[in-house]
Amino acid sequence: MRPFIEIPAADGTAEAIVARPDDDQAHPGVLLWMDAIGLRPRIEEMADRIASWGYVVLAPNTFYRLGSAAEMSPPAGMDLTDPEQRAAYGQQSFPRVAELTKERTEADVAPFVAALRGLPGVADGPIGTTGYCMGAKHATRAACVDPSIAACGGFHGAQVASDQPDSPHLSLGSARAAFVYGHADKDRSMPPESIELLDRTLTEHGLTATTAVYPDAPHGYTMTDTSSHQQAGEDRHWRELRELFDRVLGA
Repeated sequence: MRPFIEIPAADGTAEAIVARPDDDQAHPGVLLWMDAIGLRPRIEEMADRIASWGYVVLAPNTFYRLGSAAEMSPPAGMDLTDPEQRAAYGQQSFPRVAELTKERTEADVAPFVAALRGLPGVADGPIGTTGYCMGAKHATRAACVDPSIAACGGFHGAQVASDQPDSPHLSLGSARAAFVYGHADKDRSMPPESIELLDRTLTEHGLTATTAVYPDAPHGYTMTDTSSHQQAGEDRHWRELRELFDRVLGA
């Protein structure tokens, strides 16, 4: 992996990945929210893919309050393409997710966006965001906090809409973004009733949104370094995310 940069965050300093196009022009910025597995080579690959479309991408270690990116990622030698090892690591990482409360995530939005906008080559104007697993929830919260976020993607998102009082969908009245969500049809963290609630709320607030349930897709279908990867879902998510960003941000 490339060396991380360090950026200010609400409660300290966070490591982050930066990816950019291979030219000297100014490009729209994109804030990428990682999944619960951590800031690792797969996230760098995904940031590079988005950068190749004509965007400058920042992907922070959102677990920075708990440890470094290395400490919050799978140890060397762990093979998450093995279902048993993937399940074991999930049990290890799950408590960390609970530490990223609504208040903490929302507090990080302003410094993360400021760090993105402060990167060389980031154009003035609207920005985009996307997130995976828990990151879909965080991307949604970010779009509700910062109206300069004009495009928001969320894929195999966990609890983006729920009956909890801190559910992200409850803040959508503050959003100005266009949204695209790709749900996994075998995902217990976003069952059909939650997807319906999210869709209904987006419509009630007059937000432009495209949502789909990807067939035969497990939670984590974009993650090539895990046993949850599904090629069809990964490919579809890239098409739909790029269409959103190009349509709204116009790289």
